[in-house]
Amino acid sequence: MIKFKKFVFNTFSENTFVVWDEQSGEAMIIDPGCGNKSEEEELSSFISKNNLTIKFMVNTHCHIDHIMGCNFVFDKYKPKYFIPKEDEPLLQNGKTQASLFGIELGALPEPGEYLTENTVLKLGKVQPILFFTPGHSPGAYCFYFEEEKICFTGDVLFEGSIGRTDLWGADSKTLLNSIKTKLYTLPDDVKIYPGHGESSTIGDEKKYNPFIRGQKQY
Repeated sequence: MIKFKKFVFNTFSENTFVVWDEQSGEAMIIDPGCGNKSEEEELSSFISKNNLTIKFMVNTHCHIDHIMGCNFVFDKYKPKYFIPKEDEPLLQNGKTQASLFGIELGALPEPGEYLTENTVLKLGKVQPILFFTPGHSPGAYCFYFEEEKICFTGDVLFEGSIGRTDLWGADSKTLLNSIKTKLYTLPDDVKIYPGHGESSTIGDEKKYNPFIRGQKQY
Protein backbone atom coordinates (compact mmCIF):
# COMPACT_ATOMS: atom_id res chain seq x y z
CA MET A 1 0.00 0.00 0.00
CA ILE A 2 1.24 3.47 -0.92
CA LYS A 3 1.51 6.28 1.60
CA PHE A 4 2.74 9.82 1.04
CA LYS A 5 3.70 13.01 2.80
CA LYS A 6 3.41 16.55 1.43
CA PHE A 7 5.94 19.26 2.26
CA VAL A 8 5.43 22.90 1.31
CA PHE A 9 8.83 24.33 0.45
CA ASN A 10 10.63 27.46 -0.76
CA THR A 11 9.39 30.96 -1.55
CA PHE A 12 7.04 29.61 -4.21
CA SER A 13 5.10 27.40 -1.74
CA GLU A 14 5.86 24.37 -3.86
CA ASN A 15 4.53 20.95 -2.90
CA THR A 16 7.21 18.29 -2.54
CA PHE A 17 5.94 14.73 -2.12
CA VAL A 18 7.57 11.71 -0.54
CA VAL A 19 5.70 8.62 -1.72
CA TRP A 20 6.48 5.18 -0.33
CA ASP A 21 5.39 1.57 -0.18
CA GLU A 22 4.39 0.85 3.39
CA GLN A 23 5.57 -2.76 3.34
CA SER A 24 9.02 -2.35 1.80
CA GLY A 25 9.81 1.23 2.75
CA GLU A 26 10.93 1.95 -0.81
CA ALA A 27 10.23 5.59 -1.67
CA MET A 28 10.31 8.20 -4.38
CA ILE A 29 10.57 11.96 -4.02
CA ILE A 30 8.51 13.98 -6.47
CA ASP A 31 9.79 17.50 -7.17
CA PRO A 32 12.20 18.13 -4.30
CA GLY A 33 11.87 21.86 -3.71
CA CYS A 34 13.65 22.36 -0.39
CA GLY A 35 15.34 25.72 -0.65
CA ASN A 36 17.31 26.11 2.59
CA LYS A 37 18.98 24.09 5.34
CA SER A 38 15.88 24.08 7.53
CA GLU A 39 13.76 22.57 4.76
CA GLU A 40 16.47 20.04 3.93
CA GLU A 41 16.52 18.98 7.57
CA GLU A 42 12.72 18.72 7.66
CA LEU A 43 12.78 16.40 4.66
CA SER A 44 15.70 14.25 5.80
CA SER A 45 14.35 13.94 9.33
CA PHE A 46 11.07 12.58 8.04
CA ILE A 47 12.85 10.08 5.80
CA SER A 48 15.07 8.91 8.65
CA LYS A 49 12.23 8.70 11.17
CA ASN A 50 10.20 6.50 8.84
CA ASN A 51 13.16 4.33 7.76
CA LEU A 52 12.57 5.03 4.08
CA THR A 53 14.87 4.04 1.24
CA ILE A 54 14.87 6.72 -1.46
CA LYS A 55 14.87 4.70 -4.65
CA PHE A 56 13.81 7.37 -7.15
CA MET A 57 13.87 11.13 -7.53
CA VAL A 58 11.57 12.47 -10.24
CA ASN A 59 10.66 15.86 -11.60
CA THR A 60 7.18 16.32 -13.01
CA HIS A 61 8.81 19.24 -14.85
CA CYS A 62 11.94 21.34 -14.40
CA HIS A 63 10.86 24.83 -13.39
CA ILE A 64 13.04 26.36 -10.69
CA ASP A 65 10.61 25.85 -7.79
CA HIS A 66 10.47 22.10 -8.46
CA ILE A 67 14.21 21.47 -8.78
CA MET A 68 15.70 23.54 -5.95
CA GLY A 69 16.24 20.52 -3.72
CA CYS A 70 17.45 18.07 -6.35
CA ASN A 71 21.12 18.46 -5.56
CA PHE A 72 20.56 17.88 -1.83
CA VAL A 73 18.44 14.76 -2.37
CA PHE A 74 20.75 13.35 -5.03
CA ASP A 75 23.90 13.85 -2.97
CA LYS A 76 22.40 12.48 0.24
CA TYR A 77 20.44 9.47 -1.03
CA LYS A 78 21.90 8.64 -4.48
CA PRO A 79 18.52 7.76 -6.02
CA LYS A 80 17.89 7.04 -9.68
CA TYR A 81 17.03 10.45 -11.14
CA PHE A 82 14.38 10.87 -13.84
CA ILE A 83 13.28 14.01 -15.69
CA PRO A 84 11.25 14.68 -18.83
CA LYS A 85 13.71 14.86 -21.71
CA GLU A 86 11.79 17.77 -23.21
CA ASP A 87 12.45 19.76 -20.02
CA GLU A 88 16.21 19.18 -19.98
CA PRO A 89 16.93 22.72 -21.26
CA LEU A 90 15.13 24.03 -18.15
CA LEU A 91 17.28 21.89 -15.89
CA GLN A 92 20.46 22.90 -17.69
CA ASN A 93 19.49 26.55 -17.22
CA GLY A 94 18.51 26.12 -13.58
CA LYS A 95 20.97 28.76 -12.40
CA THR A 96 19.58 31.24 -14.91
CA GLN A 97 16.04 30.49 -13.76
CA ALA A 98 17.10 31.02 -10.17
CA SER A 99 18.90 34.29 -10.89
CA LEU A 100 15.69 35.79 -12.27
CA PHE A 101 14.27 35.54 -8.75
CA GLY A 102 17.43 36.55 -6.92
CA ILE A 103 18.06 32.96 -5.81
CA GLU A 104 21.47 31.33 -5.66
CA LEU A 105 21.40 27.75 -6.88
CA GLY A 106 24.26 25.27 -6.75
CA ALA A 107 25.15 22.75 -9.42
CA LEU A 108 22.28 20.46 -10.33
CA PRO A 109 22.72 16.70 -10.83
CA GLU A 110 22.68 15.12 -14.24
CA PRO A 111 19.56 13.02 -14.84
CA GLY A 112 20.22 9.33 -15.08
CA GLU A 113 17.19 8.53 -17.21
CA TYR A 114 14.31 10.24 -18.98
CA LEU A 115 10.66 9.74 -18.20
CA THR A 116 8.36 8.08 -20.71
CA GLU A 117 4.89 6.64 -20.33
CA ASN A 118 6.56 3.22 -20.21
CA THR A 119 8.99 4.08 -17.39
CA VAL A 120 8.80 1.62 -14.49
CA LEU A 121 9.07 3.23 -11.04
CA LYS A 122 8.32 0.26 -8.81
CA LEU A 123 8.06 0.76 -5.06
CA GLY A 124 7.77 -2.67 -3.51
CA LYS A 125 5.07 -4.26 -5.64
CA VAL A 126 3.40 -0.97 -6.57
CA GLN A 127 4.16 1.39 -9.43
CA PRO A 128 2.49 4.50 -10.83
CA ILE A 129 1.06 4.92 -14.28
CA LEU A 130 2.82 7.79 -16.02
CA PHE A 131 0.97 10.31 -18.17
CA PHE A 132 2.78 12.63 -20.57
CA THR A 133 0.93 15.91 -20.07
CA PRO A 134 2.79 18.78 -21.79
CA GLY A 135 1.52 22.32 -21.96
CA HIS A 136 2.71 24.01 -18.78
CA SER A 137 6.18 22.90 -19.79
CA PRO A 138 7.28 20.96 -22.88
CA GLY A 139 7.67 17.67 -21.03
CA ALA A 140 5.41 17.63 -17.98
CA TYR A 141 4.37 14.28 -16.48
CA CYS A 142 1.74 13.17 -13.95
CA PHE A 143 1.98 10.10 -11.72
CA TYR A 144 -1.16 8.03 -11.10
CA PHE A 145 -1.44 5.29 -8.48
CA GLU A 146 -4.46 3.39 -9.70
CA GLU A 147 -5.27 1.25 -6.64
CA GLU A 148 -5.08 4.19 -4.24
CA LYS A 149 -6.85 6.49 -6.74
CA ILE A 150 -4.37 9.33 -6.29
CA CYS A 151 -2.61 11.34 -8.97
CA PHE A 152 0.29 13.73 -8.54
CA THR A 153 -0.33 16.36 -11.19
CA GLY A 154 2.63 18.72 -10.89
CA ASP A 155 1.66 22.10 -12.33
CA VAL A 156 -0.73 20.67 -14.92
CA LEU A 157 -4.02 20.66 -12.99
CA PHE A 158 -4.77 22.45 -9.71
CA GLU A 159 -7.79 22.86 -7.49
CA GLY A 160 -9.84 25.27 -9.59
CA SER A 161 -7.01 26.18 -11.91
CA ILE A 162 -4.46 24.98 -14.46
CA GLY A 163 -0.77 25.56 -15.05
CA ARG A 164 0.58 28.81 -16.40
CA THR A 165 1.18 28.98 -20.13
CA ASP A 166 3.16 32.23 -20.34
CA LEU A 167 6.50 30.56 -19.65
CA TRP A 168 9.14 29.11 -21.99
CA GLY A 169 7.86 26.13 -23.97
CA ALA A 170 4.30 26.42 -22.66
CA ASP A 171 1.19 26.28 -24.81
CA SER A 172 -2.42 26.67 -23.65
CA LYS A 173 -4.02 24.43 -26.28
CA THR A 174 -1.53 21.67 -25.55
CA LEU A 175 -2.15 21.97 -21.81
CA LEU A 176 -5.94 21.79 -22.15
CA ASN A 177 -5.62 18.80 -24.46
CA SER A 178 -3.37 17.03 -21.94
CA ILE A 179 -5.93 17.54 -19.20
CA LYS A 180 -8.88 16.43 -21.30
CA THR A 181 -7.31 13.40 -22.95
CA LYS A 182 -5.25 12.11 -20.02
CA LEU A 183 -6.37 13.34 -16.59
CA TYR A 184 -10.08 13.65 -17.37
CA THR A 185 -10.18 10.00 -18.43
CA LEU A 186 -9.57 9.01 -14.80
CA PRO A 187 -12.46 8.11 -12.46
CA ASP A 188 -14.20 11.08 -10.86
CA ASP A 189 -13.19 9.99 -7.35
CA VAL A 190 -9.46 10.10 -8.08
CA LYS A 191 -7.81 12.66 -5.81
CA ILE A 192 -5.30 15.00 -7.38
CA TYR A 193 -2.30 16.39 -5.53
CA PRO A 194 -0.82 19.30 -7.46
CA GLY A 195 2.52 21.06 -7.27
CA HIS A 196 1.00 24.01 -5.39
CA GLY A 197 -2.06 24.45 -3.22
CA GLU A 198 -4.57 21.92 -1.98
CA SER A 199 -5.90 18.61 -3.26
CA SER A 200 -9.06 18.14 -5.28
CA THR A 201 -10.76 15.38 -7.28
CA ILE A 202 -11.07 14.75 -10.97
CA GLY A 203 -14.85 14.95 -10.64
CA ASP A 204 -14.79 18.35 -8.96
CA GLU A 205 -12.42 19.75 -11.55
CA LYS A 206 -14.65 18.51 -14.37
CA LYS A 207 -17.60 20.28 -12.75
CA TYR A 208 -16.08 23.46 -11.39
CA ASN A 209 -12.72 24.25 -12.94
CA PRO A 210 -13.40 27.58 -14.73
CA PHE A 211 -10.59 27.10 -17.23
CA ILE A 212 -12.03 23.89 -18.65
CA ARG A 213 -15.71 23.78 -17.68
CA GLY A 214 -18.04 23.83 -20.64
CA GLN A 215 -15.39 22.78 -23.12
CA LYS A 216 -15.80 19.56 -25.06
CA GLN A 217 -14.62 16.53 -23.11
CA TYR A 218 -12.83 13.71 -24.91
